[in-house]
Amino acid sequence: MSFENSAEQFKRLLTIMTRLRGADGCPWDAEQTPKTLKPYLLEECYEVLEAIDSGHTTLICEELGDLLLQIVFHGIIQEERGAFRMEDIIRNIADKLERRHPHVFGNCECSCAADVVEQWESIKKREKPGVGKTLGSVTNGLPALMRARKLTERANRAGFQWPKGDGALKKVREQMTELEIALASGDPQALETELGDLLLAAANLGRHLDIDAEQSLLKATARFVQNFEQLESLLEERGQSMRETSQTEQEGLWQKIKTVN
Repeated sequence: MSFENSAEQFKRLLTIMTRLRGADGCPWDAEQTPKTLKPYLLEECYEVLEAIDSGHTTLICEELGDLLLQIVFHGIIQEERGAFRMEDIIRNIADKLERRHPHVFGNCECSCAADVVEQWESIKKREKPGVGKTLGSVTNGLPALMRARKLTERANRAGFQWPKGDGALKKVREQMTELEIALASGDPQALETELGDLLLAAANLGRHLDIDAEQSLLKATARFVQNFEQLESLLEERGQSMRETSQTEQEGLWQKIKTVN
């Protein structure tokens, strides 16, 4: 790896962003705050994930750059406020990596990836005693399904006996039954509760199947968009609108589209 060239380009990026935030810079960039930038940071994270799924290395490179821009943007704003500097961000993460990899940078030994994860969590608890509870360090800011997976993982590592294999699937069926009972009752509160329990059970099932429920749902919605647009196009070719088509006809066409995709 060419660390010298990388450092040079990173310095160039910092210089550009500092100028954009300066008196003779860009009015839009100068107006931004950590709060106004939050949507862009989240958006760029998801665009990186989408690029990775595409497998297009040029796109991955571009999207990682856009994400890096957001990190630099936030760092420069905090530096302007005197809170911390970009070098502090880099130093902190470098120090953390060394501390939490004693099997690499120290005398500790780990025989497998599972041992590494357990060691990481143990060190993290010692470093952040204020977090205390097993699930306390899982941030509320994560997407719901992603957070559900992390919570079930942490609970499982702590010894909580989540249903495994067929048991996890059975739990999904149980939650479906409870949702049906809530639906029959017509109680909105019960419906919301049981739907949430069903989604949590589904996230846990995904964990046991080694499938990320968040990514699985994103892919499912992408397929839905593709199929829906094909259905619209097919109906337009027939001179029909969606509202003019019966549910039975829509379902028949939908199933045909699904078999192709």
